[in-house]
Amino acid sequence: MTAKTPACGWDQAAFRCGRCGAQHTATSEADYLKTVGVHGDAHAVWDRLNPIERDGITSILRTILSAPDLAAELLALADRQPAGGGDQ
Repeated sequence: MTAKTPACGWDQAAFRCGRCGAQHTATSEADYLKTVGVHGDAHAVWDRLNPIERDGITSILRTILSAPDLAAELLALADRQPAGGGDQ
């Protein structure tokens, strides 16, 4: 008779950013690694922006993220524009 070993795995893991204090919980190792990576990337982008750019991107993201159909339509519009992006 063999002893059954308990299943090993993730229940959940918490991530707390030492820079901004953001907290996230992940239920798998893959989700945890993705969360940490995306959060680090967000800091890297934010750090490259000046205050005016930060205000602008924040405003744009709030508008787009609150309206997924708008985001999809803007991407479709961008894909139909010539490389120069001029009005037609």
